[in-house]
Amino acid sequence: MILDKLAPKRFEELEQRAKVIAENDREFDFQSVEGKKYYNIKTASFQGWATNALNLLQRVFGEDSIHYQHLNEQYKSWNGRESSFESYRAIFQAAKEDYEGGYIFKLRGLIHAEVFDDMLEQATELLSAGYEDPVCVVAGVALETTLKELCTRNSIPHAKVDKMNADLCEAGIYNMAMQKQVAAWAERRNKAAHGDSSASSNADVEEMIRGVERLIAEHL
Repeated sequence: MILDKLAPKRFEELEQRAKVIAENDREFDFQSVEGKKYYNIKTASFQGWATNALNLLQRVFGEDSIHYQHLNEQYKSWNGRESSFESYRAIFQAAKEDYEGGYIFKLRGLIHAEVFDDMLEQATELLSAGYEDPVCVVAGVALETTLKELCTRNSIPHAKVDKMNADLCEAGIYNMAMQKQVAAWAERRNKAAHGDSSASSNADVEEMIRGVERLIAEHL
């Protein structure tokens, strides 16, 4: 995904820009009786940076994420004070650390796992009714999407299933035995998609469903 390649760079750019704003775009406001000086941040500088930051968090985490919501709340209540800008930077930094720590991928993995669980459960019901080929194709879709997600997490380019399978094995994401099993499942899916009904028995497809479920459970 292009976003996954650009996001780290964009996080770094916005972090550095916030630092520049804090150092160069502040204006003296007043001094307390104790002698402490208070400053404001230029609104134009803040709004430009905040808009970029919100756009990044919306694309990476989604509008329902706590990172986006907290940042958006701060934006709506902006009062121009330097202390408010520091709070905004702290929220952005927390989001950056979560992204760099891989927690966004873990969240995505949970979502994928839940979706696939429902998909494969429905496939099992169809299999009991004798629809081996359609079920095999459904399981193959879940398999291919899982491989793409694993490639995304490990900065491996998306490609055809056999190439992603080989690259994931080479990267140590899973072993050669799993690579061979994934290849067998992919071949079974391709034959089913082309109407080769003799390629897989009911037991073969059942084994494929359970195998894909294990792959998802272990790696997403």
